[in-house]
Amino acid sequence: MSTLRDLADEHTQLRPADIDHLHRIAGDWQLLSDMSFADLLLWVPVGEDGTFLCVAQVRPTTAPTAYQDDQVGRITGGPEVDHLEVAYRRGRIWREGDPVWYGDVPARHEAIPVRLRTDDGEQAEVIAVVGRDTNLSTARTPSQLELNYLTTADDLAQMLADGTFPPPRHPGETTSAPRVGDGLVRLDAGGRVTYSSPNAQSAYRRVGYASDLVGEDLAALHRRLADDPLEGTDAANAVLAALRGEAPPRREINARGATMLTRALPLIPAGVPIGALVLVRDVTEVRRRDRALMTKDATIREIHHRVKNNLQTVAALLRLQARRVAMPEARIALEESVRRVASIALVHETLSMSNDEVVEFDGIVDRVASAATEVAATESTVRMRRQGSFGVLTAELATSLVMVLNELLLNAVEHGFPADDEAGEQSGAAGFSPEVVVSTHRFRKILYVSVADNGGGLPPGFDAERGGSLGLQIVRALVTGELRGTIELRTGASGGTEALLVLPLNRL
Repeated sequence: MSTLRDLADEHTQLRPADIDHLHRIAGDWQLLSDMSFADLLLWVPVGEDGTFLCVAQVRPTTAPTAYQDDQVGRITGGPEVDHLEVAYRRGRIWREGDPVWYGDVPARHEAIPVRLRTDDGEQAEVIAVVGRDTNLSTARTPSQLELNYLTTADDLAQMLADGTFPPPRHPGETTSAPRVGDGLVRLDAGGRVTYSSPNAQSAYRRVGYASDLVGEDLAALHRRLADDPLEGTDAANAVLAALRGEAPPRREINARGATMLTRALPLIPAGVPIGALVLVRDVTEVRRRDRALMTKDATIREIHHRVKNNLQTVAALLRLQARRVAMPEARIALEESVRRVASIALVHETLSMSNDEVVEFDGIVDRVASAATEVAATESTVRMRRQGSFGVLTAELATSLVMVLNELLLNAVEHGFPADDEAGEQSGAAGFSPEVVVSTHRFRKILYVSVADNGGGLPPGFDAERGGSLGLQIVRALVTGELRGTIELRTGASGGTEALLVLPLNRL
């Protein structure tokens, strides 16, 4: 299914600013749909012949839908869209006409012109039409709550036609909460409550106000309720800002161990301030879970930090032991162990600074590669180069993969460019630049990794499955066991040695 922007770009001449405004409407119109008890369809003209294209649709959560089938992408014209044509050409809300039938569902049509206000606050031309279609099959006498919903919906519909709804979105805000069903409070121009829904009354009771809200000065009430005076002032100022015609960001009130999220919206149909709409939601349990997750995340990060410290301590002890060992073979074995432990510590160091159990792996590879060049026996500096990006990897994958790459890089440096054989003579030849390249790419949840050098290549008769150093044995065990992948050692396309890893990401 094409997106709103795709459909608008393909079928209309709307400007980017117009399309952005339509996106804001589609991001905030669930509020209007729920209070209207109606489906909302966003129609844009696609020619001069009265043809319209539906680019977005929302169904109410408070009433049955008028459409069983999705209408997005539908192009229609003729008498069926006369109400849309009137709203678009004359720039007024259309409410006339008899009910229409969609199959066996009777529906009432309304059409609301959509304007985008200019930077100087002037009304611009109509750019689209919102169809408000109500399923009449369950029509009955509305309750007080429903009457207040419908009255407020008409005010918002007029603001939509004026270009003052939806309000600008504040950075970092989402449109998911609070919603109409969470709790609704309507204020008059003086800031006093004229209606509060039962859910709103319950939310205020959680934060310590048990009386009826009707008649209360809501801004003053927010100041009294909040445990933190500054928080109460912010919540009160949000209400006052909405009464002035502004759209303040959402605010939270914490009181008596409960948390209530509030969103204040101005009501200014036809440019006349008549009050404000305040949506509220009891988010006590949500915030409790957030705090628990934050505590858990902090604990996990602290664990990774301590593991990193412990591994570094182990590496330091092994390094001290290596300095005291007289046998060269034993010293080399201890130094290799130091490098292996240090490579794992790099992963835990990165995890200790992350909120998730994932790591940006490129930096880890670069640090391991840099450390590997220090063991080169050749007189020339071995150049390490990375092609492609590993991206974000899980902690489980990163821990095993960093050990594999550490061993392969060390093998490439130690055995690809030795100083005491013909390959060593080649590596010291004029114009020769020793190089190890780590390449990676992903394809269909498969991670391909190559470690290639331009050294002397594999020795004659080398059997990767049976022979090899302890390092290669570790590599094979990790790749086939922990990583559930495959490894192939072969002669590179331009000489030297290449190790190719194929790792299935979806099995980790």
